[in-house]
Amino acid sequence: MVSATWALPRLVVAAPASGHGKTTVATGLLAALRRRGLTVSPHKVGPDYIDPGYHALAAGRPGRNLDPFLVGPERIVALLRHGASVPTPADIAVVEGVMGLHDGAVGRRDFASTAHVARLIDAPVVLVLDTTAQGRSAAALTLGMAAFDPAVRIGGVILNRVGSPRHETLLRDALAEVGVPVLGAVTRAAEVAAPARHLGLVPVAERAPESVAIVTALAELVEATVDLDAVLDLARSAPPLTTPAWDPITAVGGPAGVERPRVALAGGPAFTFSYAETAELLTAAGADVVTVDPLRDPALPAGTRAVVIGGGFPEAYAEALAGNGTLRAELADFDGPVVAECAGLLYLGRTLDGVPMCGRLDLTARMTGRLTLGYREATAVTDSPVARAGDPVRGHEFHRTTTDPGHGERPAWRWNGTDHGFVAGRVHASYLHTHWAGHPAAARRLVEACR
Repeated sequence: MVSATWALPRLVVAAPASGHGKTTVATGLLAALRRRGLTVSPHKVGPDYIDPGYHALAAGRPGRNLDPFLVGPERIVALLRHGASVPTPADIAVVEGVMGLHDGAVGRRDFASTAHVARLIDAPVVLVLDTTAQGRSAAALTLGMAAFDPAVRIGGVILNRVGSPRHETLLRDALAEVGVPVLGAVTRAAEVAAPARHLGLVPVAERAPESVAIVTALAELVEATVDLDAVLDLARSAPPLTTPAWDPITAVGGPAGVERPRVALAGGPAFTFSYAETAELLTAAGADVVTVDPLRDPALPAGTRAVVIGGGFPEAYAEALAGNGTLRAELADFDGPVVAECAGLLYLGRTLDGVPMCGRLDLTARMTGRLTLGYREATAVTDSPVARAGDPVRGHEFHRTTTDPGHGERPAWRWNGTDHGFVAGRVHASYLHTHWAGHPAAARRLVEACR
């Protein structure tokens, strides 16, 4: 059991900007520490779904997100403790940052930034630096990152893409001048890269054997180039946590009735975007949660009363999804509540890039060259299985597709004065990704709608 006060060793892996190698270092650290026999809890700042997949593979337990915008800053420590406690208490938590250390939600200064989360959880920061074409300036950059917010403690630096032993010596000497320890140095030749796609890395579930090999290589890379003992000492310098762990049963107010309706969550390679807390909240609300893979399963699990279809890459699997005609037909006629986000929205439409989908919603979808990305503050327009009209919710968009029409006669949400999404019968579908830990009533409402 974890006591009320928990001296959980923890650290945040950050960088001055995207592309410096945070995911490489964070995933390698998780895997290397696990290989030492430690129980490691993986976390990611922001709404990212893909990096936590690599984290989960490296750590052997779910990768979880810490996003003050989506769930509220007051829940961040509680969610960290929950993630680090389930299924067993962790020996250390590793939190990968998002974008640059001080980059927050647009127009909100550093709110929801890596620095914001580091302050909330009172954790030291390991700064990953891409040192390509850089010498002593790396020390100036590090000093500036630290001085910009004195409440954020940069406890050390991991040098990435170091060109030569001479280059490494120059960098180490410069950082010694400003009193920042170098915890490791990764050469350009040793760098390990995961394959990328238009929305980031290719998810783990899409290429499991290759992903295992990449994580193994990252573990070996970190073991060979990073001082793990120094990293552990830094993580142990974090003060005890006193905020109690988040509890899904408390969040939803207990089970919604005595029966346990079966709720199917879409999974598999085409639908990899889901927060671990979604299933936990549904279970806490009284549901029997099962998984369905729309690529391979010919039917919904027996007794399914509701379906949740999250995000992913249906455009990469359109032909295979179309080929599973029996499941598409069942979803087209399914009379229980259906909740779909982003990829789920596309899957429920008539066609995606001309390829047949479920036809449950009267829309067509297509890929575009434009990335739609950002946090949203939305209001429910129509009563649905997950919200009452007028309910506020925070979410985010992340897609390169569009639908025609853009919303239904009964829209799901409204933000910035514009309607979005579809509520059709017992279906709620839109591009908006939401984190139900931020509005747990959605899980209880969906279970109640199964009756």
